[in-house]
Amino acid sequence: MVTPIEAEQLTVVPANEASWDDLQAVFGTADAGHCQCQRFKIRGWIWRDSTQDERTAMLQDQTACGDPTAPSTSGLVGYVDGTPAGWVAVEPRTAYPKLRTSRVPWTDRNEDKDDEGVWAVTCMVVRKGYRGRGLTYLLARATIDHARTRGARALEAYPMVTQPGKQITWGELHVGPRQAFEEAGFREITRPTVRRTVMRIDF
Repeated sequence: MVTPIEAEQLTVVPANEASWDDLQAVFGTADAGHCQCQRFKIRGWIWRDSTQDERTAMLQDQTACGDPTAPSTSGLVGYVDGTPAGWVAVEPRTAYPKLRTSRVPWTDRNEDKDDEGVWAVTCMVVRKGYRGRGLTYLLARATIDHARTRGARALEAYPMVTQPGKQITWGELHVGPRQAFEEAGFREITRPTVRRTVMRIDF
């Protein structure tokens, strides 16, 4: 029986207040470790146009891990009972060059792609051993205060629409499940594909 993670067990901090070792412990060596949360950062094809070392260096620079005085960071790190267990990428939408050319955020919308007041949640990673325990729900909730206190006027996510009993790989679900954002208070504004939705919360 899998024990759900309770809110009181979780501490979430901006990534610059976490150590680099803690973040890499979350990412591990699976898909997340290879990508290093650069899918929406690299303009070309992630594996062809960058090396593992380059992606790792990019993430380290973007997060500013270990520097609590850094003016910005690219996400949040979640600790369960003191152990690094989760990551969520959340920044101004303009920080993701490849998001500009993805059809998911823009289908049936007339949005200003250069609006820095709109933030976006693009990736969630849960460390092996903590999966299937509701951590993504808690991380989705944590992005709201983080974005709002840093001046965002709206926050978006582009999650997967999951179906009961249907297996979904991490490669698909790194954007998070729709239910996690819905329970956090986001509302669906478009459904660009059968399996992807645009969720948003305005401040």
